[in-house]
Amino acid sequence: MDSRSHAPYPCGMDDCDTLDARGLLCPLPVLKLRKRMQKMPAGSFVRLLSDDPAARIDVPHFCNESGHELVAADEADDHQSYVVRKAG
Repeated sequence: MDSRSHAPYPCGMDDCDTLDARGLLCPLPVLKLRKRMQKMPAGSFVRLLSDDPAARIDVPHFCNESGHELVAADEADDHQSYVVRKAG
């Protein structure tokens, strides 16, 4: 990730559970995110990496529908990064 592009994340870049969904197309990044978050305790953070253009719409929509918080959304040259906090 380009160091110019990421904002400070509340979980810290090294503390987040990272899900690398680069190379996967809609709806797989969000489906994998949902599956990963089911196993996590409330308040946990997960960082999703995706290069699917549809993720720009799908991830915020998923958070709105499920009650999770989209903490950060960022773009590098070749992918997007999303930090989501699990509701609970």
